Amino acid sequence: MAAAEKAYNEAQERFIAQNPKSKAIHERATESLPGGNTRSVLFYDPFPLSITSAQNATLHDADGHSYIDLLGEYTAGLYGHSEPVITQAIIETTKKGLNFGSHHEDEGRLAALVKQRFPSMELLRFTNSGTEANLMAIAAAKIATGKKKIVVFANGYHGGTFLFAAGKNSPINVPHEYLIATYNDLESVHALIREPENARDVAAIIVEPMMGSGGCIPADEGFLEGLRKAADESGAVLIYDEVMTSRMHSGGGIQSQLPVDMRPDLTTLGKYIGGGMSFGAFGGKRSIMDIFDPRRPDSIKHAGTFNNNVLTMAAGRAGLEQVFTPDRAQQLHAIGDKLRKRLQEIGRGTLMKVTGVGSIMCFQFTQSSLDRIKSHNDIADSDATLSGLLHLFLLQRGFYIARRGFMALSLALTESDLDGSAKAVEDFVVEHRQLLADSSGSAKL
Repeated sequence: MAAAEKAYNEAQERFIAQNPKSKAIHERATESLPGGNTRSVLFYDPFPLSITSAQNATLHDADGHSYIDLLGEYTAGLYGHSEPVITQAIIETTKKGLNFGSHHEDEGRLAALVKQRFPSMELLRFTNSGTEANLMAIAAAKIATGKKKIVVFANGYHGGTFLFAAGKNSPINVPHEYLIATYNDLESVHALIREPENARDVAAIIVEPMMGSGGCIPADEGFLEGLRKAADESGAVLIYDEVMTSRMHSGGGIQSQLPVDMRPDLTTLGKYIGGGMSFGAFGGKRSIMDIFDPRRPDSIKHAGTFNNNVLTMAAGRAGLEQVFTPDRAQQLHAIGDKLRKRLQEIGRGTLMKVTGVGSIMCFQFTQSSLDRIKSHNDIADSDATLSGLLHLFLLQRGFYIARRGFMALSLALTESDLDGSAKAVEDFVVEHRQLLADSSGSAKL
């Protein structure tokens, strides 16, 4: 699309002219970091903004610009940037010491709070990230079953060593034996696990009940029900990766809306539950998790210096006890649903679609109708140039989202912030209506 590329190039030139300090900071970083980067998702052309400070839902960059933060640190920033309850918990904890090399009360209190929201997690253990949580959950499944093959889904993401973009096994993935199925397609799962060479060797099925990095694509309930049956029939452990989606509904994740007999054997968590600090957790059935009980002579060792880091435990406990209550979680979920529907209406009749659940959503620029977006195949035509153009347009208007169009709302956002963001997206659609016209006709204004 030559016209889209022209519009993008013009927006990029404005971005470069307006952000010389961010440009200089990035160029200095390239002297020590490959591409000036140590977290791939944060990079975008021509260079990423350098953020210098943040309060509540507002970010400030090196060039003096301010942005309403709609990215929410890819769901980890649920509390915003200066929640007083969490800030105070961290301050008080630092006064007592940073590293005990010992058990302390907050780890048990935080675990009990998590278990209240996720009853399927009869026992759980903490890690430093969602990546580690998934590493340990898959290891537990292999130990518990004595099997070795892992069913995953194309475009799924379960952390830095579990990437399956476009259905490919990344060269940096942990070297498990993966069977890559298609999301929301039970037949693709059955076809894999019923192959003679796989039928007796599937240790786990790991799934995001809403595909997060893969485009905020929700799983159909029938698909999740089918996975539960497939796991039972094959003797596999069903793992829900709710690292992103644990915030859903009343803070019990997407699984909280499913019948008890459809829930997973293991669940992995991360992101906001540590109050903004590094955090991960995995847990589930006692019969599986008991293998980590150090009182057992045959226990499996699970190490990690920072698994029970005092700052993370204190911040997480304070957040769940005092701030992100079930009622507050349900309110945020409803706010997200309302905003997403408003954005969907703004994009009606155009290439712009908005997928997601609750307070997590993503813009897609595709010919596929919204109700037909079920897997990576349905957004294969998504236009990255238009995603980039929207990103730069919203930055110009003072709204911060991911380059790929991802958004995760925080508790710090106000009604005015959300209304302003919707109006900015509407302005984008109006200004670029010719670029966004779908194949069935002109864009709706």
